[in-house]
Amino acid sequence: MYNNYVLDYEYNLRGFMRLHVSILLMFLTLLCCKDKYSETEDKYAYVGGEVINPTTDYVVLFKRETVIDTVKLDGRNRFLYKIDNLNEGLYTFTHGSEYQTILLEPKDSIMFRLNTLDFDESLVFTGHGAKKNNYLINEYLENEIEEKYIFKLCQLTPSIYEKRIDSLKAVKMTKFASFKKKHETSTLFEKIAQTNIDYDYYSSKEVYPFVHYGKDKRTILKSLPDDFYAYRKDVNYNNNSSSNYYKYSKFLKYSFSNMALNEHNANSNDKYFDRYSVHYNLARLKLIDSLILDSKVKDDLLYEFVIGYISKNKDIDRNKTILNSFLEKSESEKHKMKLTSFTNSLSTLREGDDFPDIRLLDYNNNELTISSILNSPVVISFWSHTYHQHFKDSHKKIEKLRKKYPEITFIVINTDNYGLEKSKKSLRKYKLPVKNEYIFKNPEEARKALVIHPMTKAFILDKDKKIVNSHTNIFSRKFEKQLHGLLEK
Repeated sequence: MYNNYVLDYEYNLRGFMRLHVSILLMFLTLLCCKDKYSETEDKYAYVGGEVINPTTDYVVLFKRETVIDTVKLDGRNRFLYKIDNLNEGLYTFTHGSEYQTILLEPKDSIMFRLNTLDFDESLVFTGHGAKKNNYLINEYLENEIEEKYIFKLCQLTPSIYEKRIDSLKAVKMTKFASFKKKHETSTLFEKIAQTNIDYDYYSSKEVYPFVHYGKDKRTILKSLPDDFYAYRKDVNYNNNSSSNYYKYSKFLKYSFSNMALNEHNANSNDKYFDRYSVHYNLARLKLIDSLILDSKVKDDLLYEFVIGYISKNKDIDRNKTILNSFLEKSESEKHKMKLTSFTNSLSTLREGDDFPDIRLLDYNNNELTISSILNSPVVISFWSHTYHQHFKDSHKKIEKLRKKYPEITFIVINTDNYGLEKSKKSLRKYKLPVKNEYIFKNPEEARKALVIHPMTKAFILDKDKKIVNSHTNIFSRKFEKQLHGLLEK
């Protein structure tokens, strides 16, 4: 996928040249109307672009979680927006389920193209301020590839592993130094780029015990050099200004999971680590509550851990215990209501229960109930345009499973609220059949009833339309064993 990035870059650059010609006069007109007051004349930035395959007729601009404005697309699905009195930093544009984070500083005029069908891999920025944003998006894409490589490295001994990730960081630092030498850079950009490098490195260390083979995590932790986590003493766990950095958030998740593992090992006699242990997960929530003072950072982290635990755990009593701990610690009423409703909904999807009779639309726009198409053992999986890579990977996996298990019907449902045409276009693009593909008649209602989180979630039903498993994953190593069990019933 990423091997074609250079070709995508050149293709989009030609597209942007056409785009710039068509709106250059708009820029010149707006620049001529610049604020006459000297104290504010430099505190502005322009952002514009084009949305390919739009799902709405607008984009929304955010600064952190605050909406700055809703910007309408023109007849050519383009937009141009001026931000006055700019508060420099990271901004986010959203369009439907797609989003892009960009760094804006005074006098920037950045253009980008957003393709809702193939976003990250085709993204390129042009205009004043584009080089720093292209650097950041390239670094993000390269890190996605590197992360898979690091998971393989985690099987090495701690000392060799440390040398390898030290080398990876050194390469990034050399690349960063080269960029600064070639281009004029700001203090803010350098801070963000260095933060990304540092927290990538820290995350690589924090994830090691979890990815390293072997269930005996206590022994793995004991094998680490004494200074393996020495950097922790310099980490600010209440860095609100970095809370919307993806790399910082990822580090916090790995770090608190790791610290909780140490806490759990010190107070448990379990020989092998169970990531769904109530004791371990309560320890993790307690550490977050004690070490993080910033309510925004704390609430987001608590919520992500708890929804991840509850969505993958079948034990109702365990879920209620974890939920109660969350309710005691969180200050977000929105998160409290959402997780309480989420937990209650899960209790209606137990093994042996009837599957909810959700209403669907097939790709001929025929409305039907899900029970009307269940006449054999069934696997029900889901996809969304928000998770494009999962869409491609899951359909590829399903095609293999259909050939291997013809006795089982594999139903795939799009969970979005965009209608049939957008889903059809996505399926056609990758030459996928529409047989046994559906969308929800009422997506919001269905998502809530089936508690679809994470998107990798799948259901297994027997020939009597009873739930066999409501928390499986088609990519799990145990999945085919579960299918064999289904066929033997």
